[in-house]
Order: sequence, then structure tokens, then C-alpha cells
Amino acid sequence: MPRLLAIVLLGLSLNVAQADTALFSAAGYRLTQYRSPTPATAEGAQTLDTQALQRLLGQTPAPVLIDVYRRPWVQGRFIDTEPHSNLPGSLWLANTGDGELDATWQDYFTFHLRKATAGRADQPLVFYCRSDCWLSWNAVKRAAAIGYKQVYWYRDGLDAWEAANLPLQAARPEPFP
Repeated sequence: MPRLLAIVLLGLSLNVAQADTALFSAAGYRLTQYRSPTPATAEGAQTLDTQALQRLLGQTPAPVLIDVYRRPWVQGRFIDTEPHSNLPGSLWLANTGDGELDATWQDYFTFHLRKATAGRADQPLVFYCRSDCWLSWNAVKRAAAIGYKQVYWYRDGLDAWEAANLPLQAARPEPFP
């Protein structure tokens, strides 16, 4: 009986710890469980499906595609743990969809957005990662918060692009400035 009681108490402790872990920051960014069902919309962005993205890609000016999928960062460099592909012409701003960015990662995000848009806040930007991925949801919210006006969320991301048998390219994260 004491062992059963210990197991029950351990289970209760784990449940309390999980309940105490906030899913969102005070600013509204998703902090954890990034690969879980996402809402249909993201604040500050228009949601796109694959057909809508293809139409947008044919417009002028063409949008900047931004992949925010994560990549391990160790001792000042990205570690290639597995190959990654993205939509052709994309910038890969790895780790910029995390819920909390320190000043270094925020600067990395801002620097590459300004560079890709030539500083134009009206340049269309399309953010994506995978389906059921909060990283791109966070990134669209962050881009809108720093003043970008035409922000799009390709909600189902790379998974939807692959399912449509559309081309991919081998990807490398953008370097730190």
C-alpha cells in the first residue's frame, strides 16, 4: 500500500507541475507545446491555404517566405541534426518562433526581416513551419508587433506544401548578422 500511495502522489505532483506551466506569455506568445493543434487564425495576419499561397506568390510584389522551424543552437552555431527543406526561395529564420526571444534572437529576426524587405513595412511576409506548429503563429504575431502591415500565416506550412507535391529546396538557416 505505501508504494501505491507513492505512485498516486507522484502522479498528482506531475499533474500540478503541468498545470502550473503557462502555455502563453503575458504578451500572448505560445511558450511551450509548440507542436499541438493551432487556432484557425493568428492575430495580425491573414491565414493562407496552399492555393491562396500559390496565388499570392504570383502577385507583385511577391511575398517573402519565412520558415521559422527550430534548429539546435550550440556554442554560437546551428547544429545540423537532420536535413531540412523548405519552400523554394524561403528565408529560414530558425528559432525565431519561440515564445520568448532574448535580445540576440529578436535582433536576428528583425535584422533579417529588414534586410529581406529593404525596410518596407508594406512588403508581404508569409510565415510558416509545419502543420500544428505554434512557432509560425508566434512569428506572425511578432512581425505584426514590430510594424509589418501585410503579414500572412501559412498555417499548415511545409506539410501542406509537401502533400500537394510541390517542389522543395534544401535549407540552411540564415546566418547571424
